[in-house]
Amino acid sequence: MAVSNQLKEALDTLKETGVRITPQRHAILEYLINSMSHPTADDIYKALEGKFPNMSVATVYNNLRVFREVGLVKELTYGDASSRFDYITSQHYHVICEDCGKIVDFHYPGLDEVEHLASHVTGFKIGHHRMEIYGACPDCSAQKAH
Repeated sequence: MAVSNQLKEALDTLKETGVRITPQRHAILEYLINSMSHPTADDIYKALEGKFPNMSVATVYNNLRVFREVGLVKELTYGDASSRFDYITSQHYHVICEDCGKIVDFHYPGLDEVEHLASHVTGFKIGHHRMEIYGACPDCSAQKAH
């Protein structure tokens, strides 16, 4: 799906849930959709502060919270200092560099059967699952090779 369609759908979702679309919200959402790097609130703030000089980091956090509540954004916490934010598209997993912390999306279909099996074996009503794969990204691997 094209980025502009994703943005339009996200804005429609906000309208439907009664969330006012401010220029800041629009910009934060657009940045998240375009960003493949799973930015922190700080990253987003730094990227947009030139455009919105009176926007604070708190504004970014508050908007991310709103987006999370309406189900547009996922907060990723991997035990390091700050959360990263991911615009929710289709089901995908994350490959994480243990050296620099970079997170890359990894699409892999058909892990639904894991949920079915877990439910069958344990009797749990499964809501969702999360899979993370860890290693060293190409940049960090290249640095280690030198």
